[in-house]
Amino acid sequence: MREIVLGTAGHVDHGKTSFIRALTGIETDRLKEEKKRGITIELGFAYLDLPCGHRIGIVDVPGHERFVKNMVAGVTGMDLLAFVIAADEGIMPQTREHFDICRLLGVDEGFVVITKKDLVDEDWLEMVIEEVDDFCRGSFLEGAPIVTVSSVSGEGLDQVIDIIDQFVRQHQFTEAFGPFRLPIDRVFAMKGFGAVVTGTSISGRTALGDELRLYPGDRSAKVRGIQVHSRTVDVVEAGHRTAINLQGTELEEISRGMVLATPGCLEANFMLDCSLFYLPANQKPLKHRTRVRVHLGTAELTGRVSLLTADEIKPGEELPVQLLLEEPVAVWPGDRYVIRSYSPVVTIGGGEVLGSQAPKKRKRLAEKDRAYNESVFQILQHGSVEDRLLLFLKEAWTIGLTFDQLAVRLGIFGKQLTKLLGVPLSAKRIVVVDSAAQRYLAKEAADDVTATIVSSLTAYHQSHPLKNGLSKEEVRSGFKSHVNPKVFNYCLNELLRKNVVVQEESVIRLAGHQVALKADEKQLRSDLQAWYRQRGLMTPTVKETYERFADYPAELVKSVIDLLLKDGTLMKVSEALYFDAAQLQDLQEKVTAHLREHGEIDAPGFKELSGLTRKFSIPILEYLDRIKLTIRIGDKRVLRKKG
Repeated sequence: MREIVLGTAGHVDHGKTSFIRALTGIETDRLKEEKKRGITIELGFAYLDLPCGHRIGIVDVPGHERFVKNMVAGVTGMDLLAFVIAADEGIMPQTREHFDICRLLGVDEGFVVITKKDLVDEDWLEMVIEEVDDFCRGSFLEGAPIVTVSSVSGEGLDQVIDIIDQFVRQHQFTEAFGPFRLPIDRVFAMKGFGAVVTGTSISGRTALGDELRLYPGDRSAKVRGIQVHSRTVDVVEAGHRTAINLQGTELEEISRGMVLATPGCLEANFMLDCSLFYLPANQKPLKHRTRVRVHLGTAELTGRVSLLTADEIKPGEELPVQLLLEEPVAVWPGDRYVIRSYSPVVTIGGGEVLGSQAPKKRKRLAEKDRAYNESVFQILQHGSVEDRLLLFLKEAWTIGLTFDQLAVRLGIFGKQLTKLLGVPLSAKRIVVVDSAAQRYLAKEAADDVTATIVSSLTAYHQSHPLKNGLSKEEVRSGFKSHVNPKVFNYCLNELLRKNVVVQEESVIRLAGHQVALKADEKQLRSDLQAWYRQRGLMTPTVKETYERFADYPAELVKSVIDLLLKDGTLMKVSEALYFDAAQLQDLQEKVTAHLREHGEIDAPGFKELSGLTRKFSIPILEYLDRIKLTIRIGDKRVLRKKG
């Protein structure tokens, strides 16, 4: 069973720190300024050993409105809330704001602690209890225990311990497996040890010697030491209040708001798809692209709220939004956030991160675009894991996503993700286009790529009936949007496997495509064959051929020559010289016979043997070397040995 975290919340000076001190004997205010001013500024931490034998961690949060950002950081990872209200003051402004923050961040279990009961009489205390009961109605604290305590006398503390003990006994808090994540809320240096970070680990586990990464960013560090509640340990698990000594990074490279996590489990981004609940207490609607302060984990960032399905969001409404941040942040879907107005700084809403690697979505007024955005967010917020997986693959379309990229987008890793992928794979809703990199593609995207390859070849064959086909690169470069090379190769291989297309060397064509010549094209082919046959080994240059057949379009002449080359009627010896294949073959046989008898031949000897001038003999000799019939040694040529 993982460690459970109890957190406090409530108005400034309502006795949260005194309550924890009385409950645990631990002073959570550690700063000189906190002790001087008598208020909590930074997060404080304690622990409590329960009768059931379990130790819980306790987070003390500041209550002053100036330090709400610190309070928000403390709520991250909280399992149980002790909502503190002073008997002598009752419900106050930060009482309401802290309560809203806890709800927005997904805290769903807790109890109410009415402190300072020794400062009021029974009638006043009853009135405060009624006020608190009304305040909690309709929330997760409706019907929750309300305990009155005195941190001076200790009255009521046994009841608090019993409530927490019963809560722990009734819940099975299994460890949150998966990659390790620790949102950093404090950074400091220890003499002789280096950088130390603290936070509440919210998933996975890590151990001494493990390599971790600081997000956002690419800085890695090794775990040099671990402490949990001031005790040195070798392993830390989810739920633990943790201090980790890091090796391999400098103090200046770390800041509050970063996440220390398993390498590869997060990707930083400036844009997040989210649900946003705009608090009913707000006085006016929130407009599109309003600048706000965003609290995520222990980070405070600035950004804008992009409304995707409406022009504004009214108090009490919940709508899909995209947060456009001014700095990158690394989160998982399911993480929760709070937004506060930029100025004056007041909590105005919050919700859940639905997509952590969101493509940018522009607000459109057209009804069809709003409907599309709504359908996407319906899947993100209420769809199954497979629904969301298919959505992410469709957004990636012809690029596809690797196993690791899918894991980050879903927040699901390892064997659990492998198992989840098995269903859509077996149903052929997704395909693996690269087994080595484990790149996945939506089946519709694969069908789209194969259809585009076929349509491209069809159009090319219609426009160039005398051409055999296109090269692979020409086909791929014809796509309007980028296609991952592995995706293209997979789709092409599927077409080849099904014999829809045929590949001949580097050229691709439709299986049913055959070059068909018209009457005038047939005549041109016959005339070209005769032209080269008549000229024999004193072959014309390409330029001379075009001049000879100038009555025909040059493109047509080229196409028919290409056909003669393809079917072996002509042989290309150089860029300028094509030969009648039969006569060139006769010469090759004559050279072979000469070399077998005499062993070698030089350029003058070849000229004498063939009767050709240097203009033709040198290109032919180089051609014979190129086709590996001969090999040049010095100024002579000999037969190349086979094998």
